[in-house]
Amino acid sequence: MVPIGTDTHATRRHLPHLEKDDRTYFVTFATAQRFVLAEEARDIALACCVHDHRLTFWLHAAVVMPDHVHILFSPYEEWSLDRIMKRIKGVSSRRINLIMNRRGTLWQDESFDRILRSTEDVRRKSDYIAENPVRKGIVENVEDYRWLWREWVDDGERERTGRIACPPLSSPSTAAARTAGSRRERNSPPRSACRCAR
Repeated sequence: MVPIGTDTHATRRHLPHLEKDDRTYFVTFATAQRFVLAEEARDIALACCVHDHRLTFWLHAAVVMPDHVHILFSPYEEWSLDRIMKRIKGVSSRRINLIMNRRGTLWQDESFDRILRSTEDVRRKSDYIAENPVRKGIVENVEDYRWLWREWVDDGERERTGRIACPPLSSPSTAAARTAGSRRERNSPPRSACRCAR
């Protein structure tokens, strides 16, 4: 990892990858040789994306297409983009290979990732991701697509509190473990301004 600023780091294998503190990432990863995932495999892939919501990252949206996945999330401060993607792809690959009785690489080695600009709206980008099955002609209505997860719909925060929750800066376990700082500091919103829809 090469620093290219005070809060930005870069890596490069076949594709360039940037990591910047307190940012939201739009990531696409595809199956090796565009292998088409069975319905049960798509269930697993989506479950693996959703599993770490509020644990390692704040998940805004995810959609599992027949041969690729789009995911939009904000990592917690102690989790790197690379670590999160290895976790999602590794666990889903093992579980999918097991149920499909197959061996070998399931996902392409690298993912295409992009940092959302500060002017980009997270909700708009989430809607764009959600519309993917409609644009591909798989379904006519977003609500008819089974392998879609959106934080403001599926997380239940609105039903519990009447509002959409904003992502915290650190994971709940890290935040709970911190004892330093005033009560106000511990209960403050993330340093970066939230771009979530209200």
